[in-house]
Order: sequence, then C-alpha cells, then structure tokens
Amino acid sequence: MNRASTLFLLAALAVGTAGAQDLSAYRTLAGSLEAAAQARPTSAERALAELDRAETAYAQLAPTLQNKQLLGGLRDTLDSARAALARTPAELQAQVLLARGLMRKALYNQTLTQLAHTPPDLSPAAGTAQMKLLAQDFGLTGAPAAALLQDAQAGHLERVAWRLQRAAAQKVSGALQATPAQRSPEAYLNLARATSWFTVVQDAGVSALKVAQFESALQQLTEGDLPALTASLKTLRQGAAALNQAFAAPPTVARSATQTSSPSPAQPSTTPVAAAPAQAPVAATASGGMTASGGVDVAYAALGRALTAAGHSDPETARAELVRVSAALATFPAALRTTAGYETFVRDLSATQERRGLRPGDVQALIAELGGLERSLAGGGRSTVDVLSAAVARTFNGGLRAVVFLLLALLGLVPLYLLNLAFGGRNPYWRAITAALALLLLPVFLEGVFGFLGWVGDLSGLALLRAAPSLTLWQGVYGLPLRALFTALAIGLAAYGFRGLCVQFGLLGRSSAGSMTAQPSLDWDEEPT
Repeated sequence: MNRASTLFLLAALAVGTAGAQDLSAYRTLAGSLEAAAQARPTSAERALAELDRAETAYAQLAPTLQNKQLLGGLRDTLDSARAALARTPAELQAQVLLARGLMRKALYNQTLTQLAHTPPDLSPAAGTAQMKLLAQDFGLTGAPAAALLQDAQAGHLERVAWRLQRAAAQKVSGALQATPAQRSPEAYLNLARATSWFTVVQDAGVSALKVAQFESALQQLTEGDLPALTASLKTLRQGAAALNQAFAAPPTVARSATQTSSPSPAQPSTTPVAAAPAQAPVAATASGGMTASGGVDVAYAALGRALTAAGHSDPETARAELVRVSAALATFPAALRTTAGYETFVRDLSATQERRGLRPGDVQALIAELGGLERSLAGGGRSTVDVLSAAVARTFNGGLRAVVFLLLALLGLVPLYLLNLAFGGRNPYWRAITAALALLLLPVFLEGVFGFLGWVGDLSGLALLRAAPSLTLWQGVYGLPLRALFTALAIGLAAYGFRGLCVQFGLLGRSSAGSMTAQPSLDWDEEPT
C-alpha cells in the first residue's frame, strides 16, 4: 500500500469514527447507576458515593453525545436520582431504570447513525465495539449477539435495527406482564422498566403507544388510582402485543448479484430474501415491520410533523421529531446511504436538531434535501433551488437570522424618522407617504421583534416568548393575504400622497389659487416655478 492510499484510509477511518461515544465513560456510568440502586436499600451513603462516580462519568460522556435532547433528559434523570435518595429505595431504582433507558437510546441512535454513513469499504470494522456494547445492553448473548454483529458488518442496518427493536419490544411486554394493578414497589419498578425499554422503540413508527401513556400509568400508580391503572395497563399490554407482532418477522435485505443466496446464521432458511440488485430499494415486509424503504416513509412522516410543530412555534416538538428522522436513517436503503449528498443531509439534520429559534424553512430545506436524494437515486438531477435553499438554511438561521432581522427592524425606523423630520406632519400627502412606507416595512418590523423574542424564548425555555414567531407574517401561509393587504394599502396611500404632491406643484392637473392659499407651506425646500 503506497503512502497516498494509507493517508486516504486513515482519513476515512477518522470520518467513520467521528462522533463515537466514550464507551469507557458509558460503561462506568451504567455500572455506577446500577451499583447505586443496589446499595440504596442497605446504605444511602454508599449509594450517594456511587452517584458521585456516575456524575464524573457523565461529565466525560456528555461531550461525546450528539443528541442534546437525550443528553438533557439524562441530566434531569440523574438529578432526580440524587433527589430520590431521600425517599424510598424504589424511587432511586426507578430513576436509574429511566436513566439507563435514555443511555441505551442515545447509544442506539448514535451508533446506527454512525454506521449509516460509514464508507462501505470500512463497514466490516466500523462500530464493532459499539455493537458489542449494544448487544450486551440489550441482553443479546450467544447466537443472537453473533447475528447482530454479522448484520452490522454486512451493512444490513435495517436488520440491526430490527434485532435491537425486537429485543426492546419483548422486554417492554415482559415488564408490563409482570406489573400488578396494585400500589406496590414491584409494580412501580416494573412499570418504570417498561417505560425505560419503550424509549428505544418509540420512534419505530409501528405502534400507537406513546411515552405519555406510560407516564400517565406511573402517575396513576403513585396516586393509588387503581381502576384507572387497570385500564391503562390493559391498553399498554395490547399495544405491546401489537409492537411485538410488528417485529415478529425480519425485514428483507437487498443483495447484489455477487452475493451467495444461502441464508446467514442470523436469518432462518425459511425467510425469503429478495435477490435484488444492490441499488434497488428494499420492499416492506408483510408483517408491517420497519424495512429500509419504510425508514424513508417514517423520515418523511417525522419531517412533516416537525414542519407542523415549527409552524406553530413549538421547536421542542419539532426537534423531537427530527430525532425520529435520525433514528430512521439506519433503515434507509443502502443505495440511498451511498448517494452523493447523503453525508451533507446527515450533517444538516444533526445541526438542525441542535438549532435554537427553529423555523419552518429549516425543516422545509431538510425535506427538499431528502427529496433530492431520492431523485438522484432514480437517476434525476437535484434541483438548484433546493440546493440553494439548503445552503441558506445551513448558514442563515437561528441567532444570526434573529439578530439580522432585529437590526433591520431598528434601521427601518431611520427613514421614517428622517421623512418626518424633513417634511413634518402638516401636509396630509406626506403623512400618507410615510404611512405607506411604514406598511411596506411592517413585515420586517414584526419579523425582527417577534423573531428575536422567539429565539430568546427557545434559548431560555419560556413558552410565552417561544410562541412569539407565530405573530410574524413570514411564519406560515396565513401571513400571505395579510402581506398582500398591507401592500395594497401601501400602494394606495403612496399613490394618494404622490398624486397630491403632483397637484400641489402643478405637475398634474391645475392647482387653484384657493388651494395654494390653503397650503401656505408646501413642506418643500423651494417654491414651485
């Protein structure tokens, strides 16, 4: 291997491992949390010491976690675990279970996202340590763990996602079945365990279950509302059964003509495998499980919900839906993941998840990018307008957009002030012209003031300020008729004002002596000749 090839391989390896989590800190955090839960019944001091070790491990792990929403949830859960030391041992154990669920979710998302855009020639070696840790965390040993690693090394990410989601769904169902409809520590812990495992599969798009239903059941158990708890457990168990049914059959995978048709150890010989070209999209399975092509549909659905949330000034929900898109990347067709522009789409998606002051245009740019990838895969060209839109959304967003439009809004007051200073307010025609200019600048004023307040609200978490962008005229389609109305009024006022000036100065029609007498001051530097 020559020097140039070596440098290229090292660079590719650097790209493939970029963004990987600190696995040592992950293991230390997991071990310390579980040790704290085990120590709490006999020694609160020992449990506190273990939580201190967990805090140190969290500080090492946090910079390597890409999903800030999961990171914030993990931070809150660790704080709740420390607060639970003063309460019952079951409280601390429940908080540890929830924290472990968030950790698994973060490792799952980040590992599959990393593998999804790892160069194909590096896929056999990429992410092996993460996959082994995932297998351990999900309780996969022996043949199931080996099958998981084999699918990961073969680049069958839809199969990797299915194996992990199926394991999580089985644990959700098992924990719910073990939850009695009574107020007891056993019921509380099993319900918390089910909630923890459901965190992994909540973005799969194959079940009607929501995290809020688990939270509601926990609240009912805490309050002792046993009739409501019984009904909730029945609903949750039915949803878990449907979830397991959705993951009953493995998704099919695309195979190239050079691959052998014999089944792998991870795949029983009775499972049909589509002998499709390597570039062909993967079809959905009859069981309704998420397949590669289904992953694109899930991404589009999540992007649509994110667009709706952004349009209603709800950036938190929008970012949560974008996290679902990231989770769906692992189930994209292999051909789509190798299409030119895919890496840029992944980077833009990750950056948008972290963006403050999220606006509908940011999500629209992502939708356009994903559509461009599909057109490229089908042999079509990418739209120049979509490429430019993505570039603008990438650079002119968040705080930069908010500050720029606030400055424009403030600067817009300058010509209005100067106009009034130069010509005063005695002449009705100049007043009409001033009003026309103010109406034309009104959308900029609203965008500058309320857009900036919305950005500040997103940074501070204040819901009242966060909703301010809804009052701008550029947030949604509802602003279009208002902008048209204000523009029409501005045109009418400007035409009225300039026509009056033309009449006063004899440029249009005839100005009578009476009218000249009635206007001794024409608000002009010189008398008309």
